[in-house]
Parts: sequence; structure tokens; C-alpha cells
Amino acid sequence: MANLKEVRTRITSVSSTQQITSAMKMVSAAKFRRAQIAITGMRPYASQLGEIVDDIDTGGEVLTPYHTKRPLKRVLLVVITSNKGLCGAFNSNVIKQAQSRIDYFRNTLPADGQLCVLSIGKKSSELLARQKGLNLTVRDEVLDAPTFDTIASIADGIMDEFASKQLDYVEVVYNQFKNSLTQVLSTEQWLPVERGKRKEEREKQEGNNDYIYEPSKEDIVRSMVPLTLRSTFYRMILDSLASEHGARMTAMQKATDNATELLKDLRLSYNKARQAAITNEIIEIVSGSEALKG
Repeated sequence: MANLKEVRTRITSVSSTQQITSAMKMVSAAKFRRAQIAITGMRPYASQLGEIVDDIDTGGEVLTPYHTKRPLKRVLLVVITSNKGLCGAFNSNVIKQAQSRIDYFRNTLPADGQLCVLSIGKKSSELLARQKGLNLTVRDEVLDAPTFDTIASIADGIMDEFASKQLDYVEVVYNQFKNSLTQVLSTEQWLPVERGKRKEEREKQEGNNDYIYEPSKEDIVRSMVPLTLRSTFYRMILDSLASEHGARMTAMQKATDNATELLKDLRLSYNKARQAAITNEIIEIVSGSEALKG
């Protein structure tokens, strides 16, 4: 059994850790609430935009440069993690999936193909930067102030490269927010835009929508598709941020609970050690008293 000084030192250390994790949990809870409000407010807007574009673009009659499918030679993989750790498996799950996709594209792209990676989040940037021969672009600063204008400018740059045929395919790996306890690892095709992927299901449920287009179907699609792509990219960032804060809040709560249980065990050990020390002292006093009597 450890002596009293060792147990007291461990109790002090665990108590300090418990205070830190409890404070971090409260900070994450406040950030999580703001991020949750942002993503729950953004999702219906982004979803409705996608549905409108799907309804307008019937049978491939109206196309934009962002709908064009080409043989895969130049691929961009966007990886969204966080700038900070202490959030459980949040980052490691995304990094493992990103590595899997990197290996896949390296094995499937032609000899003259090119794989580019855009990393948003220091945790993925630090690991991916160690890989040799990887065409890596880092935009970690986006997560410090994730405004729509900042993220839309990144999306516009990628869209311009796709429209000018510098890119043939864009895929995004990130954590989709479900609730504070659950994050869904997602890999989504962002470009080219998939035409009418949700339309058939909605038509079966709601019937065919009969729209009157003004000024014209072509003009509406050309203006709405870029807006939809920007909104989708922004929604992915918000999803990742809400997932990050939820994961960190849960991790810090578990750490606080574990510290509480450990403190109970340590205090029990301390009381046992203290009682044993008192008992030994009493035995020594009684033994000495008996020796003096003899």
C-alpha cells in the first residue's frame, strides 16, 4: 500500500485535473450551444436550395460547368478536422478516412493524374504535412473565424478550378453533426454536382412540381448552383465545428467523471493508509508501555 505522502500527492494532482476538465467542459458547452444553433439554422436553407436546383434541373436539360463529369485525372480531397485536441476520436476518425481515400486515389488515378489535398484544421494538417509527395494546401485559419464570406471565397476558388478543368473531382471528408454524443463520419462528393439525386424520391412522395420559371430555367440554375455549392461547403464547416465542440464536451465530461471515481478510490486508500499508520503507532506505544512494566 502506498504511503500517506504519495496518496496525498495523487489526490492533489487528480483534483487539479478534475477542475481543469470541468472548466473545459463548461467552455465547450457554451461553444457547442452556439455551434448547434448555427448548424440547425443553416441546414434547412442549404437543403432547400439543393431541392430547388434538383427540381429545376430536369433530365439534364440545363447544365452548368459544375455538372460536367470528366475522367478522373485531377482530384481534390478536402479534409476538415479541428485546430485543437482533447475531443476523443473526432480527429482520428477523419484522418483515418482521409488516409484511406488518399491511398484509394493514388492507386486508381492514371500515371499522369494528380491528387491534391486541402486541409482545414491543424490536427490533419500536422499529420498530412509529414507525407512525402503530397500536394497539400493548408487553411487552418478558417476555423478561427468561420464566416460565410471567408468560406465562400475558398469554395469559389475550388469552383473556378473545376470550371477551368484544373480539377475533375472534389470530395470532402468531415464529421457530420447529429447530437452532442454522436458525430457521423461522412465522405461526400462536392463536385461535380449530381443531378436530381433526391428528385425521384420527392416526386414519389409529393408528386411532380409544376413551376413557372422567370426569367428562364437556364438563368435560375446558373445563379443558384454556385450559391448552393457555397452553402453546402459552409454547412460542412458548421457541421464539423458543432461535432467538434460536442465531442470535446463529452470527452471532458467523461474525464471529469473518471477523475471523480479515481478520487473516491484514492481517498479510500488514504483513509486506509492513515488508519494503518495510527494502528501501528498505537501498537508501538502499547508495546513500549508493556516493556517498561516488565
